[in-house]
Amino acid sequence: MFSNPLLLAFPFFLLLCFLLYWAGARHAFTRRPAVVDGDPSTHDWHFFVPCRDEEAVIGTTVERLRTDHPAAHVWVIDDDSDDRTGAIVAELAETDRRVHLVRRHRPNARQGKGAALNSAYDELNQFLPKGTDRERVVVCVIDADGQLDPRALARVSGPGGFGDPEIGGVQVSVHMRNAEDPRPLADRGRLGNAFARLLVRMQDMEFSVSNAGMQLLRGRTGSVGLGGNGQFTRLAALDRIAAAERRPWQRGALLEDYELGLHMILGGDRIAHIADTWVSQEGLPHGRRFLTQRTRWAQGNLQCVRYAPRIVSSRHYSGKGVLETLYTFLQPVAHLVTLALCAVMFVLLGVRAAEDGPGEAFGGMLALWPLVLGLAVVSITPFVLWGPVYRRDRAADRSLFVSLLWGLALWLYAYHLFPASARGFVRMLRGRNGWAKTRRNAEVVVSGPTAVES
Repeated sequence: MFSNPLLLAFPFFLLLCFLLYWAGARHAFTRRPAVVDGDPSTHDWHFFVPCRDEEAVIGTTVERLRTDHPAAHVWVIDDDSDDRTGAIVAELAETDRRVHLVRRHRPNARQGKGAALNSAYDELNQFLPKGTDRERVVVCVIDADGQLDPRALARVSGPGGFGDPEIGGVQVSVHMRNAEDPRPLADRGRLGNAFARLLVRMQDMEFSVSNAGMQLLRGRTGSVGLGGNGQFTRLAALDRIAAAERRPWQRGALLEDYELGLHMILGGDRIAHIADTWVSQEGLPHGRRFLTQRTRWAQGNLQCVRYAPRIVSSRHYSGKGVLETLYTFLQPVAHLVTLALCAVMFVLLGVRAAEDGPGEAFGGMLALWPLVLGLAVVSITPFVLWGPVYRRDRAADRSLFVSLLWGLALWLYAYHLFPASARGFVRMLRGRNGWAKTRRNAEVVVSGPTAVES
């Protein structure tokens, strides 16, 4: 029944790729060199904060950015909000000349985060005086609920960041600031909050160690990706993309941040990841909102596969960079193929059970239990080993035993990738490329439809 060698070999091939990638990511994270700070005054800083119905958080975000980074300008893009987002920012701008409100109105508004960021890029171009050295102007995209490490500008100014003239972009690590919240869902009981706490913890663990390790590995292969929060780019690098693509951020992209990074590398700029500074955001405690967000990410990843020919033929991607990028592109595809193989195997098992009886069909599977057990250990251990790494960096007050349990939970958490990839693929086949903004945890009522957001 399972004699087809390709059917048998494919899962082992995927496991081998995963183990090699995990080993490289963990080594890159645990052996990363110390960050050397630079002088933020050598650059001009401009924060872009895209907003749509963000009155619950935008005032706090702007005030904190201005307090922690007083020399920077804050550009808030109001994508035709139905609430008081624009009014709140306008009030702040009246008393602070470094706060700018970029107003967008329908029918030009509500066309996605990339379009909103492009409008801020245009406004910044009009604001800057002629003769500005655009290599020293840095744009940083911050989510409407984002909080940036007060040390971040010094960290990204150093030799590992914009202190190197070849670096066109820097991505910093992302933390979930509500990871220690004992009641993420104030209106739910103990069981609901236990699940919500674990879900937020897994997101924090995923971003702050697992994803950071992947990014540091990409630093070695020259294929670092940009994220939608804590994304720093030289204005001159955005200019180069705009010259080639008509605009820095592409319209309709569900991963406009990652796509921007692809364009940056294809244009000859390098991107760095600095794990020892951060931007924080709220982790999602609601399972449905979480799955919706991850479905969008999976669909956006699938959309980026169209860049594969350009990447393979680009002189700016090394061989290792090409392999890493293709591996990233094909993750949702691998999840879909794995789901299809599982379906085929269950069908074949059902057919054999009908023909030869359940005992004969399931007896053959039970005979393979040593192999299954070995594969389970090999598959689960990498996730478990992230637990102590996370404890060291993010939860030193917790026991080693708890960190190992978190690692085990991370393995179970990773299975969300399968339904997310399947849903993203179906949406893409149906031509459904729009998306609704993920609601903030502080929002009780949302008026009107919402826009695409990372």
